[in-house]
Amino acid sequence: MEEMTPAELRANRAESAAAFQALAGPAPAVARVEDRTIPGPAQPIPIRVYWPIIGRKLPVLVYFHGGGWVIGNLDQVDAQCRALANGAQCVVVNVDYRLAPEHKFPAAVEDAYAAVQYVSERAAEFDADAGRIAVGGDSAGATLATVACLMARDCLGPKIAFQLLVYPVTDYDDDRPSLAEFADGYFLTRSMMRYFWGHYVASPEEGRSPHASPLNAKSLEGLPPAMVITAECDPIRDQGEAYARRLEQAGVPVTAKRYAGAIHVFFNLGGVIDSGREAVADAAAALRKALASGAGASA
Repeated sequence: MEEMTPAELRANRAESAAAFQALAGPAPAVARVEDRTIPGPAQPIPIRVYWPIIGRKLPVLVYFHGGGWVIGNLDQVDAQCRALANGAQCVVVNVDYRLAPEHKFPAAVEDAYAAVQYVSERAAEFDADAGRIAVGGDSAGATLATVACLMARDCLGPKIAFQLLVYPVTDYDDDRPSLAEFADGYFLTRSMMRYFWGHYVASPEEGRSPHASPLNAKSLEGLPPAMVITAECDPIRDQGEAYARRLEQAGVPVTAKRYAGAIHVFFNLGGVIDSGREAVADAAAALRKALASGAGASA
């Protein structure tokens, strides 16, 4: 992958999209799905909205796909968003943020925060409860989710009740044991991470920014409760778990779970990997519990 240009990589992914979606398993039926756009800081942001039921005000999850901030789209996480909507009984807003290198850091971050703000301010448009908003994502999308939480805390809103972080990228300077142990041969590689960072940020200094590497935030106090999911055979496993520990040390309620034998992207491969289905079910259960009353929401 890292030998291709971003355009070639996206074209390759487009050609194999049907096969990748098959690995995710059948897309669960939901009551309603709608593609639309919302205003963004630079251009309209495409979103896909999923409703598990119609006619009730529900909590809402704003979700960001992975792909190293360089690849990925709404279809990539369609099955997972449907499953989370049904399992958590919440509206899910799947966000197609701007990608690098055409739109380098902090473009994706700005889009992510703008999407959360929009959903909060226009919750009625989604039949959603503005008092019960969660954010979530996988890989680079999990980074955007937790950075949106940092921005919401520092900018005094909107209120976020929960963050679902699936193998988040948290540290530009990561050199922990898992990066060496699983450097090659487990889907995501160390060289691929260098490739993605090289396209996403303009300099190492940008990469070390807390809005790119949330592990570098001075304080994680006051962030929403979190679930952090990691895969045993993933080069970025240790940085995700380090972030979970930092949250816990800051007094943030955290559920951290490592899935034995799993590789990066297993959350998206529930059609062929049992632990992928298990992780989606676990995430949905955690969301449903956290959003039942909106307790613990952070400003």
